[in-house]
Amino acid sequence: MSARILILNGPNLNLLGLREPEIYGADTLADIETRCRDRAERRGADLDFRQSNHEGALVDAIQAARGDRDVIILNAGAYTHTSVAILDALRAFEGRVIELHLSNTHRREEFRHHSYVSFRADGVIMGFGAPGYLMALDAACDMAEAA
Repeated sequence: MSARILILNGPNLNLLGLREPEIYGADTLADIETRCRDRAERRGADLDFRQSNHEGALVDAIQAARGDRDVIILNAGAYTHTSVAILDALRAFEGRVIELHLSNTHRREEFRHHSYVSFRADGVIMGFGAPGYLMALDAACDMAEAA
């Protein structure tokens, strides 16, 4: 059975490559998506890759993944630190959850040290920049194959 994976990206990640490249790198979200789709194809995974700046749209995507996806990889952006609604949606998801961050949030402002997503995440990948997406995708495929 092939892994069914949702990579969900939160607010401002559509500005990757432009917004604070010294923190987030020069890769665009489209660059990352292309590499993820290539890796998913090599791994035989079914990949849904999305981005929204709207909290409700992220909640809707998590709810829609119920019964349809084995693993959610979530880079919730700033909502990581603020959204109980996203946490509640993740708690209703019966599959595995990987929390993903481009930067090491523990080396940044104090408010970024808290994560609501971590209360539900099975694992966290942070601080590796764009390659972290491929690490998370490989982990998601391994999790789905082991289930």
